[in-house]
Amino acid sequence: MHRRGARTARCRSEGQTAPRKESLGLRPGFASGCVYSNEAGLPRIIRNAITPYPCAAVYRTLEYLRGISDDDVRRLRARGIRHTNQLLHRTSLEIDRERLSKRTGITPDRLYEFANQCTLLEVSGMDRFLPVIRRLGINSMKALRAQDPKQLHANLANAIGLAGAPSFSDVEYWISQTTALDIVEEPEPTRALQVID
Repeated sequence: MHRRGARTARCRSEGQTAPRKESLGLRPGFASGCVYSNEAGLPRIIRNAITPYPCAAVYRTLEYLRGISDDDVRRLRARGIRHTNQLLHRTSLEIDRERLSKRTGITPDRLYEFANQCTLLEVSGMDRFLPVIRRLGINSMKALRAQDPKQLHANLANAIGLAGAPSFSDVEYWISQTTALDIVEEPEPTRALQVID
């Protein structure tokens, strides 16, 4: 059995069929890269799919984050972090933020802020309205989850205008995604040490 047949047989034995180029909805002959798929709200990467884009073009670059300096971008890239998805996975736990802080010189608090921004970028369909949502004071998944869909929709309609505002079902969908995407561990509160005389 040649190599392609072995891959198909292996996938079928696992209960899956190997994806065909036609089934991906992509024209053959383009450069090979990655496709970021968000089917059924579950993000996954289809590696070696035939796409017109390189793999890095699918994610947001670090410069997209609000408040990040050129120096911060340079330090993170020196550690192999090139886009927001990589930053999210390297800063979701407090111990990882502390470790990355020691290696880059960026404070854990700033890394926590960047991680929260990265989680908001993961919400499907919200990226177009992200600047307005930030202006409304929603800077993390926890803040988005606490929102009432009707009130948030009304605030967005007031800020943008009714013609450009997202639909109410879109706002409900964003809030429904927050439980699955909220993966950033909050920092533990520091305890005040008592001074004994």
